[in-house]
Amino acid sequence: MSSIESTTTIARTPRGPIEYAVVGEGIPVLVIHGSPGGIDAAELMARFLPKTQFKAILVSRPGYLRTPLDDRLTIDQQADLLAALLDELGIARAAVYTWSGGGPAGYRLAVRHPGKVMSLVAFAAVSQAYRDTHTSAAERLMFTTSAGRWLMRVLAAHQPKQYIAGALSSEGDLSKEQLAAQVAAVFADDTKRQFVLDLGPTAEQGKDRRGGFDNDLAQFGRIESLELEQIAAPTLIVQGTVDTDLPPGQSYFAAETIPGAALLKLEEGTHLALYTNADAAAAQQRVIAFLQEHAS
Repeated sequence: MSSIESTTTIARTPRGPIEYAVVGEGIPVLVIHGSPGGIDAAELMARFLPKTQFKAILVSRPGYLRTPLDDRLTIDQQADLLAALLDELGIARAAVYTWSGGGPAGYRLAVRHPGKVMSLVAFAAVSQAYRDTHTSAAERLMFTTSAGRWLMRVLAAHQPKQYIAGALSSEGDLSKEQLAAQVAAVFADDTKRQFVLDLGPTAEQGKDRRGGFDNDLAQFGRIESLELEQIAAPTLIVQGTVDTDLPPGQSYFAAETIPGAALLKLEEGTHLALYTNADAAAAQQRVIAFLQEHAS
């Protein structure tokens, strides 16, 4: 159990229970994790937000950790649950920061509850119908079986550089030279190295995450339209150009469809680019400045 998991609370909303935690003070930012994930992944996502300037509202989406799936199956139901949590916390308006499989719920929150969303940052976020054709059988075994998860943890603890190489290789289409350079840079940077090592356990698909993950894939495959053209909130789309987990075209479509949306491309960026790329620090500062500019 991570430190954030041990301090979480269950909100009893009209839309059902949801696990959450609030970290920091200042501009409220609802942080929506991907697939798989949980509140521990949301905590990692929000680490670059200064705690003296931002109040990060971390959640576990339905089917993850302590938020039961129940009948909150659809993307719209999950968006409504997030809106209900903001009401429960007495937060009239918040920024939204969403990554990967958290994209659909974040986008639909902005469509269905526009008055609650000050701004929207979507990093490598699902915006159209999506089917997981990237994950290999070997990777599924590593993340879905107890033996595989144990092996991953041993590798992270005793051979962290090899673990980082595997993570970056599986999340991006990098040449051998590009991969070697990124692995060396991440391993040499304390913040980047720790992010990758801490992220691994949040991607495991044990019984406390599997229901949410399976439902996500089922729902994402059924997407016809998220009605992105109706989003009125200022929006920043961030995308790595060599991401193999989320096809970059999904982010480019969102940037073209959402009125006035800005697009930040991270060259040679994998699915982890906002945290691991050579220009990750500058990209994070761009996100911080965007959230501050539209805090009203």
